[in-house]
Amino acid sequence: MTTATQVPRAVRPPKRTFKPRTLVIAASAWLLAAVFLAPYLEMIITALRPADELRDRTYLPDKLAWSNLVNVWKESSLGDNLQVTLLVAAGATVLVLLVSLPAAYYTARMRFRGRKLFLLLVLVTQMFQPTSLLVGLYREFHQLDMLNSVWTLILCNAAFNLAFAVWILTAYISSIPPELEEAAMVDGLSRFGAMIKVTLPLALPGVVTAVIFTFITSWNEFVMGLTLSTEPGKQPLTVGINNFIGAYNVQWNYLFAASVVAIVPVIILFAFIERHVVSGLTAGSVK
Repeated sequence: MTTATQVPRAVRPPKRTFKPRTLVIAASAWLLAAVFLAPYLEMIITALRPADELRDRTYLPDKLAWSNLVNVWKESSLGDNLQVTLLVAAGATVLVLLVSLPAAYYTARMRFRGRKLFLLLVLVTQMFQPTSLLVGLYREFHQLDMLNSVWTLILCNAAFNLAFAVWILTAYISSIPPELEEAAMVDGLSRFGAMIKVTLPLALPGVVTAVIFTFITSWNEFVMGLTLSTEPGKQPLTVGINNFIGAYNVQWNYLFAASVVAIVPVIILFAFIERHVVSGLTAGSVK
């Protein structure tokens, strides 16, 4: 006697229930996000506000003046300032990587005499503020005839971001087992080849963290750019934005339009490599 095979019933997924605690956390997160995003929304609205409505009390303008984004390029040297900032941020980032990677690798892998003193000296250089060294830097570059030069800003920004890059990369490379490099060298690679083909790909989150922090810090730098560059076309973007603040009036629509232009490249860069930043910041915390 054969028994009929029973067809299993489709299992319905359980209904999703939201706990009160989850709702409170979600609402708090949205509220906190709104608080942080409100200034950026106000900046965008002011950038698109017509000049005759700048003093109105209404939050939204009657019409959006998209011409502000065009006129800010025509009536100022904002394009040249943006080019200078891109060159300075990119150049300082590349220079920091070229110096910090070998230094961090050697410090993490070699137990040489004075290693702790070297790391301490690197940390001490991070404690110096650029404003406290401005007089000496200005005199030095004035004697070298290097004022109003992109290379001057690249060297200064790289110098003040080098310590952080060395520390974060040293911590990350130290967390990578050296046996991986030894196995690669047994297979015929040199130490430099093992570093490039084995250690560097594994240390990519730490490298990305150093890149993003160096780039953003160089992008937002203001004091050295204001002091070491005096010609409008050779100043960085942060100084160019400050030029819209006059002695007797402030061009608020152009000021905020230039600010929108200044934050867009950084947002795009951070959106692409944000997932690497968290893992890079936690490098070396767990052994």
